[in-house]
Amino acid sequence: MTPQEQAQITQDLQSKIWAAANALRQSGMEANDYRDYTLGLIFYKYESDRFLKKITEGLGVEFTNLDDAQATYESALLDEDAKGVVDFVKSELRFAIDSDKTFHHLVQDVRRNIFQLDDLAQALQDLEDSDEVFSGLFDALDLNADKLATTEQERNSIIGDVMSALDQIYFVEDTGMDIMGNAYEYLISQFQTESAKKAGEFYTPQAVSRLMMQIAMEGREEVQGVSIYDPAMGSGSLLLNAKHYNSHPDSIQYFGQDNKTAPYNLSRMNMMLHDVPTANQHLNLGNTLGSDWPSEEPTTFDIVTMNPPYSLSWKPTPAMATDPRFQPYDVAPKSAADYAFLTHGLYHLKTGGTMAIVLATGVLFRGGAEGRIRKALLSKGNISAVIGMPANIFHNTSIPTVVIVLKKERDSNDVLFIDASKQYRKAKNQNEMDPEHTAKILETLEPRESVTYNEDGTEFSHLITFDELAENDFNMNIPMYVDTYLPEPPVDVADLVQGMSETDAKISEQNAELYKLLDDFVGEDESKQIEIEKIRGLFK
Repeated sequence: MTPQEQAQITQDLQSKIWAAANALRQSGMEANDYRDYTLGLIFYKYESDRFLKKITEGLGVEFTNLDDAQATYESALLDEDAKGVVDFVKSELRFAIDSDKTFHHLVQDVRRNIFQLDDLAQALQDLEDSDEVFSGLFDALDLNADKLATTEQERNSIIGDVMSALDQIYFVEDTGMDIMGNAYEYLISQFQTESAKKAGEFYTPQAVSRLMMQIAMEGREEVQGVSIYDPAMGSGSLLLNAKHYNSHPDSIQYFGQDNKTAPYNLSRMNMMLHDVPTANQHLNLGNTLGSDWPSEEPTTFDIVTMNPPYSLSWKPTPAMATDPRFQPYDVAPKSAADYAFLTHGLYHLKTGGTMAIVLATGVLFRGGAEGRIRKALLSKGNISAVIGMPANIFHNTSIPTVVIVLKKERDSNDVLFIDASKQYRKAKNQNEMDPEHTAKILETLEPRESVTYNEDGTEFSHLITFDELAENDFNMNIPMYVDTYLPEPPVDVADLVQGMSETDAKISEQNAELYKLLDDFVGEDESKQIEIEKIRGLFK
């Protein structure tokens, strides 16, 4: 498939999904809520369509459209021989959908005006009950909620409209593209303009995700069985980017945690819709800063990446002073949990592994406990690089951010500082990083040259020794180390004097010409002639 064809498919997908979401938007529902309904229904449709396609293929029938596939499935249930194929498909997929509970059949009910929300609720419940991997997946889809509509008839109508719009989308075509990934990325970009809530808490922009994963995957591109951990996984998009930078994507082991049900379930859907093998998914609903997880092997990972909530207030307990995640450094202050997330991630990093974390820039220079933590991290050589990111690249926040790259053990304790704040393209609602911007960062990280420059002569990166960091009391504010000041060009005094002389000569020449022109002026009376003579005197 050509890039142009992929772009067209993506555009069609986006317009159809947004049309589906429109019914919920017009109901007055909050963006974060209609996101959950829309994505939950997308997931059910995907699994339902996949089931129908497997049934038709198993029966030796070419899959052409959902109407025919539905009819083939219903006919097979009446044929004893065909029922064996249906049972085989059910065991292969680890779930089954009754013929009257497929997404397409429910949409047919909508068109016949006999659709009931109870039938959809039962269909979702049946899928959840079919296998542990689906358990609780649709918890956010309360079909009887007043936020959906105040009457049952209105709720029936709204959900029916959404399903009818989604039914126009074929998720089972062999496009070679990540349907859910495209759908989610598009929807979240819309939510960030629709909602005052922090949709960005679930989502790291793809350019930033790719940059972080490329940094962390360095040297492991050909390694099988790479393990990745994200303790603040949100939608799981950061984890899933690993597939693009490893030659053995089906062997990657994904570990992730979130303390909120909605993003936890979105991550589970995301994993399944990106065809991650069930055995490779290790996701947990829990508080990363509370009881440690994972606490059973494996507990350390090749790669740790995360984009945690910035400067989150939390409640550290006295017992955390001896918690092995925090004890070697210090416990982060209750006003900002940034370093608690960071040291938690570092604790779970393998020796020889790489960690990349996005944080607000305040972690580079705030004092108190955070200053002590910085000193300990720098003394141990854990911080390898600090990358200042462009402003306004995250949804719903313009907070300046940095990507901090960490290692469990290094031979040195110098730090590479990179000022990438100008590496962006200005878009409609926010700044965006293109491949050439992230490529410049990646090309700078590996050589670790003492200093590199931008085209205008300002510094892009600077390698700073531990001694210099110590002299600055372990303040890591990037402008202290990367000189982005663009000096005025030097003045050539000789050229300046010559230019002044030439200007004076031109002025004298023009004055002489004006003096001659004044000869033609004659005053009408004696007083005006005197004024003309005074003016002529100025140009002698």
